[in-house]
Amino acid sequence: MTTTRRGGPMARQAAMLCQDPVFRLYLDRRRRYKHGLTNGQLPDGTHNQQDARDWLIAACRIKSRADLDHDEQAEKTFRQIRHRFNAWRAKNKGNP
Repeated sequence: MTTTRRGGPMARQAAMLCQDPVFRLYLDRRRRYKHGLTNGQLPDGTHNQQDARDWLIAACRIKSRADLDHDEQAEKTFRQIRHRFNAWRAKNKGNP
């Protein structure tokens, strides 16, 4: 019998983050900067909710957002991601 982990508060926070269009814009701009791409090569609005989910799962090294409520290291990574995003958003307030 396979047990399925249920998501809790961290999984819900991660889902809401992936739905946030400003977070997806952050991912667009982060990827552009990291890979030296132009706005034409990777325009704003490229990342959708599924892309954000996939990126977050890969970054946290988990199989599902539900794992965030059961894996201490993944939760720590998620908190760092959220902190970096919030700092970026505050820095770019009014001009994301």
